[in-house]
Amino acid sequence: MECQFHNLSNLFAQLGKPSDEASIAHFIETHGPLPESQRFHEAPFWTPSQSVFLCESLLDDADWADAADELNTRLHHPH
Repeated sequence: MECQFHNLSNLFAQLGKPSDEASIAHFIETHGPLPESQRFHEAPFWTPSQSVFLCESLLDDADWADAADELNTRLHHPH
């Protein structure tokens, strides 16, 4: 089975969020930076299903892991 790796735009589309660059940048500016102690998938702005998807993406080292990790990093660092 071949793995497919996704970018940040694909991740936002999968989460049901606008996935163009401007919308992604606005989301990150609006919701970040998260405190270092905050697990990004447990942030209050995710729906329960989005939170589970993001958590599983990281834990399972799934096809979505790189994009989820990038979003985690960008949400935790000042803009």
